[in-house]
Amino acid sequence: MDINIEALDRDHVRDVFRAMLTSRILENKLGSLYKAGKIVGGVYLGKGQEAVSASLAAGLVQGQDVYAPLIRDQAGRVAFGEDVLDCTRTYLGSVEGPMRGRDGNIHRGRPADGMLAMISHLGSAISAICGMLVAKRLRGAMDGVVGATCVGDGCTSTGAFHEGLNTAAVEGLPLVLTVANNQYAYSTPNDRQFACEDLVDKAVGYGVRGHRVDGTDMLACIVTMQDAVSRARAGEGPQLVVASMLRLTGHGEHDDGSYVDDGLRSSELGRDSIDVGRGQMIEHGFADEAEIAAWEVDIAESVQAAVAQAQKESGPDPYADDWTAYANGALQNG
Repeated sequence: MDINIEALDRDHVRDVFRAMLTSRILENKLGSLYKAGKIVGGVYLGKGQEAVSASLAAGLVQGQDVYAPLIRDQAGRVAFGEDVLDCTRTYLGSVEGPMRGRDGNIHRGRPADGMLAMISHLGSAISAICGMLVAKRLRGAMDGVVGATCVGDGCTSTGAFHEGLNTAAVEGLPLVLTVANNQYAYSTPNDRQFACEDLVDKAVGYGVRGHRVDGTDMLACIVTMQDAVSRARAGEGPQLVVASMLRLTGHGEHDDGSYVDDGLRSSELGRDSIDVGRGQMIEHGFADEAEIAAWEVDIAESVQAAVAQAQKESGPDPYADDWTAYANGALQNG
């Protein structure tokens, strides 16, 4: 992909890469806590998907747009403004977290701030975002608003994907739907999921614009996501972005990923977007090695502080909690 480096916003590129770094350092810590038995439930990391996730969310406007992250979208959460403490509190079951320690550790969000809690049922977030956009339209608050979510390649085989994207297309909603094609739906490879040559071909069938990008290439992801978000914001309807990469972990920390083809691992799909992004930052003068190293130290300290804070806090008390706060109070407060 030919990229006009001079046309890129320097601060935006730096923000995307810093969100990617924050996600990687945070998730490395979560993986360690899981292996040490400190986290109850699963841990699902976005290693390899950071460029796609951060580039999408960084193009959104906090307080105006709506965003539904999926399980591998920690980088997108950071780029959309989620505090690292929200993450550590939820994983460690703190009652001070956005889900009050009541739900699975990835099902966190702040709907009042435009970020939905993650929905495990693949594809359901598409309809939820469409519903939020229609609600804004009915209230006359749609001007310039974009809704975005990211799903995996396996999700494209679900009825929820079809119904959600079809609704968005018929209603002409400003939806940016990113498909992170990491080559496997858990352990099911692409050739057992779909028969089309490229998932971006599905865009034609729904009557929406399709975009294709190398999900390991940070700058290409930034340019592609900016184009898709701009088109949706300008009233051009839904945008389907298909980003190809390989997840560099198993489906979760409980899975060793031994089913992944070695040829894919050694291909360009297996590149680490953090390594690619770091090289692009330095090569094109967005940051130097010393500055990136300083970011890493700063982020690591922030992550450690957030973990320490969450570990000091209490979990929920089922005998003292009236179990109605989420429905009537916490939704407004977070």
